[in-house]
Amino acid sequence: MKKYFIIFATLILAACGILDDKYKRPETPVPPAWKNGDSSSGTLPDAEWWKGFNSQRLTSLIEESLAANYDIKVAIAQVREADAQAKIAGAPLLPSLGANAGVSRQRQPSALKTVVVSSNNNSARSNIFNTYSTGLNASYEVDFWGKNWAAAENALATAEQNRFNQETVKLTVTSGVATTYFAILGTEDRLAAAKNNLKAANELLQAYRDRFAQGIANDLDVAQQESLVAAQAAAIPPLELQIKQSSDALAILLGKNPEALDIPQSGLKELTAPAVSPGMPSELLQRRPDVARAEAALIAANANINSARDAFFPAITLTGQRGYESPQLSQLFTPQSILWNIAAGLTQPIFEGGAIEGGWDLTKARYEEMLQDYHKAVVSAFSDTEDALVAVQQDAEEEKAETESVRVSQKAYDLTLLQFKQGIIDITTVLNTQRALFTAQDALVQAKLAHLQAIVQLYNALGGGWKGEAQVPSVLKQLPKQAF
Repeated sequence: MKKYFIIFATLILAACGILDDKYKRPETPVPPAWKNGDSSSGTLPDAEWWKGFNSQRLTSLIEESLAANYDIKVAIAQVREADAQAKIAGAPLLPSLGANAGVSRQRQPSALKTVVVSSNNNSARSNIFNTYSTGLNASYEVDFWGKNWAAAENALATAEQNRFNQETVKLTVTSGVATTYFAILGTEDRLAAAKNNLKAANELLQAYRDRFAQGIANDLDVAQQESLVAAQAAAIPPLELQIKQSSDALAILLGKNPEALDIPQSGLKELTAPAVSPGMPSELLQRRPDVARAEAALIAANANINSARDAFFPAITLTGQRGYESPQLSQLFTPQSILWNIAAGLTQPIFEGGAIEGGWDLTKARYEEMLQDYHKAVVSAFSDTEDALVAVQQDAEEEKAETESVRVSQKAYDLTLLQFKQGIIDITTVLNTQRALFTAQDALVQAKLAHLQAIVQLYNALGGGWKGEAQVPSVLKQLPKQAF
C-alpha cells in the first residue's frame, strides 16, 4: 500500500511538469555504404517495379493479384477496422450531447393529494396529473492529464500501422507473383530442354541399334545409350509436377481456382533483367513499409504508456442540462418552464488491488517489446538488401559462366559426334560429352531463373518503390488536441 502511494505521489509531481512523454524515434546505426552494391548504378525502384522486366503477361498477373488477392483484401479490411477504432477512441475528446423528450401520467395515493395540481386544473384535490418535459444534456471529461488524447493517439498510430501493413502485404504479394511466375517459366524451359535432349538421345540410340544390327556396335554401346535415355526420361515427370505446383501457388496469389489459370509456354526468353540501384543506405528506412509499420507500433505503445500512467490521476467530469418541464403541454416552452443544472465531478482511484500499477507495468513492457521489434526491422532491412545485392551479383556471374559452359559443351558434343561417326573415338566419349551438354543446358536455365528471382528479392528488399507516409483520412488526423 505504501509503495502504491509513493508511486502516486511521484506521478502527481511529474504531472506538474511534463504530462506527456513525447515519442522520439530511437537511434539506429546506419552503414555508410553498401558492401556488395554500387548506389550509382541502375535505377531506384518505382511503384510499378515489375514493368522493368518488360513482360506484359507479368504486368497483367500482378495487376490481377492487386485486385483479387485475399491477403490484400484482409489487410484492407483491417485498415477499415483500425479507422473505426480511431474514431471511437477520439470520441471522448469531444463533449457528448443528447436530447430527451417525454410525457408521463401519474396517480398519487389519496393521502397525498393536498398539494397536487391536476393537468386539467379543474380540481385541486385530484391525484392524477401529467408531466411534459424536453431538453438537452451534455457531459465532458476534462482531459487534464491527457489520458483520452493518449488513447486517441494510440488508435491513430494503430490506423497508420495497419496502412503500412497493407503496403507490406502488397509488396509481398507482388514479389510472390513475380518469383512464382518466373519459376513456372524457368521450369518450362527446363522441361523443353529435357524433352529435346530426350529426343536427341533417342535418335542416337536408334543409330546405335542400327549399327548393332549391322555388327558395327556392340551390346555395351547400346546399353549405355539406353541408360542415358532412361535417365533423361526420368527427369521429365518431376519438372511437370513442379510446373503444376507452381501454377497452383500462383493461382492462390491471384485469388482464383488453379484450373482457371492459363500460363502461356513462353519461357524466360521473354524477360529482361533490369539494372537496379540500391541507393544510399540512409535512404532505405524511408522506403520500407515494414520498418514504418514497426515504428507505428512503437508510437502506439508509447501512447499506451501515457494512457496507463494517467489512470493514476483523478478524472474531472462536467455535466449540464437545459430544458423545459411543465404539467401542461401548452405551457411547456414558456420561460416559467425552463430548467437547467450544471455539475462537476471528480473521481480519484485509491485502491485497485494493483490493477492500475500492473497496467502501467504492462504497457512499459509492451513498449520495450515493440522497441526491440523496431530495431530488428531496421537491422533486417539492411541485411535483406545486402543479401539481395550479393545474390544479384553472384547469380549474374553464374549465368554468364553457364552460358559459356553451354557453348563449349555444345561444341565438344558436336565434335565428338562427328568423330564417332568417322570411327575415330568410341561411344564412351560421346556419352560423356552428351551428359555434359545436357547438364550445362539445365544449369543455364536455373542460373537465369536464380538471377531474375534475385532481382525481384532486391526490389522487395528496397521496399518495391514505396515511399512516403500512410494516407490516414484527414478526419482522423483532426482530432482535438489536449488542453494541457
